[in-house]
Amino acid sequence: MTALWIAHVHVTDEAAYGEYAKRATGAIADHGGVFLARGGKYEQLEGRDRSRNVVARFPSLQAAHDCYNSPAYQEALDFARNAAERDLVIVEEVE
Repeated sequence: MTALWIAHVHVTDEAAYGEYAKRATGAIADHGGVFLARGGKYEQLEGRDRSRNVVARFPSLQAAHDCYNSPAYQEALDFARNAAERDLVIVEEVE
């Protein structure tokens, strides 16, 4: 079953977060991830507003998990740690 990686982000350091995004793109692709939404227009209906919203589809929950824990993604994540407030969840899609 495919899985979605859903991130809600408030960027506090554009330069560092840009480096994260550049590096994370390759790590995500290497694990079969495909972006469905990345930034762009949105409408906040409930909850905490974060100006950057990202959704990527992975072939499986395990692939998304493996991506997050991969050395390449963790290296990219070092650039995001002090450059953004983030919420990230992996959700298995329904059939």
